[in-house]
Amino acid sequence: MTKFDYSQKHWWQLAFEAAMEAMEDAKTKISEIDAIVFSSMSSAAGGEHQTHKISLLSDLFKTHIPIIETPSVCSGGGVASWTANRLGFNNILVLAGEKLVDNKSDVTTDLILSAAERVIEQSEGLLFPVQNALVWQQYMKKYGATMEDLSLIAFKNHTNAALNPKAYYYKRPVSLEKIKKSPVITSPLRLMDCSLSVNGGAAAIFSKEKTDIEIIGSGFATDYILTFGREDCHHFRATQIAAKEAFRQAKLKPKDIDVVELHDAFTSVELFSYEDLGLAPAGKGAELIRSGKVSLRGEIPVNPSGGLKAKGHPISVTGLAQIYETVNQLRGKCGERQITPFPKIGLCHNIGGTGGSVTVNILKKTA
Repeated sequence: MTKFDYSQKHWWQLAFEAAMEAMEDAKTKISEIDAIVFSSMSSAAGGEHQTHKISLLSDLFKTHIPIIETPSVCSGGGVASWTANRLGFNNILVLAGEKLVDNKSDVTTDLILSAAERVIEQSEGLLFPVQNALVWQQYMKKYGATMEDLSLIAFKNHTNAALNPKAYYYKRPVSLEKIKKSPVITSPLRLMDCSLSVNGGAAAIFSKEKTDIEIIGSGFATDYILTFGREDCHHFRATQIAAKEAFRQAKLKPKDIDVVELHDAFTSVELFSYEDLGLAPAGKGAELIRSGKVSLRGEIPVNPSGGLKAKGHPISVTGLAQIYETVNQLRGKCGERQITPFPKIGLCHNIGGTGGSVTVNILKKTA
């Protein structure tokens, strides 16, 4: 994983940098890779101007192996991982690179808006912050959670990110008071309830060879692009389905998870995702953050990396960055933010859009 920041490196430079770290860690050469699964947002509209990315990667790595692209917006990294986990190759490089924050804000805005429904919802002003604010309003009305709960989630994740050298907010702690007083973006969500757009890359190598980390469960589900055309507007059904399948494959229950990297595109999404993943009963997610159980030293730490909120969210890269953090936690390589005792089971939860596509991967330390 690269550092998440506003570097103006090209997406392929960020992807290549992450791939080199992954191959060095796995003691693997590109000649030993049988296929590549890649994810990124379209860059044709901006300065990058390149849609034939698989051919560019062929040139970059000097290889003629199959390269599959899985553009799935914010869940791109998770979908790439889910795809690689089902291919028949021996060694697969799973890769993502994103120059999301470009010099032109209209390009970045256009890319992000392309992940939502454009005819009905966007014409009524339902951009992602607005969609999530409306979902949160309905949740608060039904279950009684408060904005204070969301402030605690943001504070937790910023506290963790301050200990993560690859996070945008590394060594830049943010006070709870500043979070609570941040500007309102779309009522009731504030600036510090929204994830941070950054540039970055991440990579992992999936192998059939025996290693110290195994993916024991992998679920993927989708839902309607119209956020309010769904049966339940208080939760994300795709998360529930993907989690159920991942737990079925792993033969585990939510109580067996030791660490979670969760898709906190908005702090509100982290809260009700506790419930969608089975970590708390419906309507009881706020109890986890109030009790401290999901803090770095709690019973089930959530987002020790700092999450999308404070580590940063480079769209397609996020799902692989979650795997990067989880693997390092399982290996005991996370320094100041290392969970102790070392966790054995980790869960990665990656969302595309406002709950439109979701992957859940469960990882286990086997040696």
